[in-house]
Amino acid sequence: MIRKAEELFFKILMIAASILIVGSFFLIISTVVVKGLPSLNLDMITKIPDGGFYIGKSGGILNAIIGSLYIAGGASLLALLISLPIVLYLNIYLKRKSPLGNITRLSHDVLFGIPSIVYGAFGFTIMVYFGLKVSLLGGIVAVTLLVVPIMIRAMDEVMRTVPRELLDASYSLGATRLEASRVLLKQVVPGVLTAILLSFGRAIGDAASVLFTAGFSDNIPRSLESPAATLPLAIFFQLSSPIEEVQSRAYASALILTFIVLLISISARILTKRFSKHRI
Repeated sequence: MIRKAEELFFKILMIAASILIVGSFFLIISTVVVKGLPSLNLDMITKIPDGGFYIGKSGGILNAIIGSLYIAGGASLLALLISLPIVLYLNIYLKRKSPLGNITRLSHDVLFGIPSIVYGAFGFTIMVYFGLKVSLLGGIVAVTLLVVPIMIRAMDEVMRTVPRELLDASYSLGATRLEASRVLLKQVVPGVLTAILLSFGRAIGDAASVLFTAGFSDNIPRSLESPAATLPLAIFFQLSSPIEEVQSRAYASALILTFIVLLISISARILTKRFSKHRI
């Protein structure tokens, strides 16, 4: 009787938690859609801000859309180039319970939990030390530091699920560690895509790390040395305005950001299903 009561209690608790999470998700999405859709128009996504855009005049946020894609895409690519060799080293060249591997994973767990404003402050300090100005490159570097721990831990968890016997079989057939790495990668392609998605989503939605490093500009960045606007900062500046029309544009900007993340998520799922055929 007591066991049935406990089971019923935890079942109700899980259902309530699920309803709370799903309900919160739909509440956030519906709020953004209801408040942002009336202000969403073609000018918002095809034009850069005119003079006085943030005080109610005409224009759009094309500069912020392009800047966000540049920073998030560049940071995700750079993070992948850094993370993949580290994860392969942890899972191919080190033993499962290697002290170095445990320390490395613990370090990335700590870095994972550091607030993004700390990465922004650290990136700004480095830029000041080298005499660099706020720029697209500064934003990419700061966001890369932010998403590297996310990408490493996500890919590492996926690679650790691959049976060790698969690598042993590769070695028994005369494969080198580099060749074994290729075998491992074929099994974890969907997981790697998911890690890239998580990193891209975190990168494109973060504001604190680019506040001091990427700066803000009403123009589309033409080089790595140009300052770059981002959607989160554009949303923040519009919400800070006392003008109601500008605040409504902020929700339209948030709707655009949500749509971009949704589009990336759908694309990643399609690619994941396509590459899942390589898994054993």
